Amino acid sequence: MIKTLAILFLILNLGWSLTLTEINEIKNWELLKDDLVKIQCAEFKGYRISKAEMIFNHNIDLISLKIEDIENYPNIFERVTTTKRLDKNIIQVVLDLPFPFSGRDYVIKHRKEILENNDLWVFTFDSILHPKARLERGHVRLPNATGIWILKPISSGITKVTYAWNGELLGNFPDAGLQRAWITQGTEVLVWLEKSLKNVNE
Repeated sequence: MIKTLAILFLILNLGWSLTLTEINEIKNWELLKDDLVKIQCAEFKGYRISKAEMIFNHNIDLISLKIEDIENYPNIFERVTTTKRLDKNIIQVVLDLPFPFSGRDYVIKHRKEILENNDLWVFTFDSILHPKARLERGHVRLPNATGIWILKPISSGITKVTYAWNGELLGNFPDAGLQRAWITQGTEVLVWLEKSLKNVNE
């Protein structure tokens, strides 16, 4: 019985979770906003995926250090209230949503890749089960949370930043409000990231 449970746990964590490593295969993007931050959404494997893009006047190395520093997210992204390292490359992230909605949390395993002769930086995170991940009272867990950051240098000191994520919010969040939530989330995440980078340079 224990062996069977262990195998099931492994399958759930490695084989069946949603991931955005194949994001380049998504072609049916719908434009939601085209401003300082460009926001799009699309259907992918039965889920609604959102994508935010923005050009940063910062070096790719500096941006990547910020994104990798998940434990410091509460000081970068204002909706992140807590991050907890549960294991190597495994983090629990707790989020605050606007009233009257409950907070959300997700548990992810993250990894980093540098491709194309150091010209493409990719940071992915996917949901994982972990025995230490306790759900706080008044919060909703997002079991299908997944996302990807893609950094592409445009020229010296200028970088295109793409952030994509599973837009599922679950709980009592109304479907009618999802597109507005995606626009808000994508905009906030990239604007707050840029703000944290400006603070480094000041």
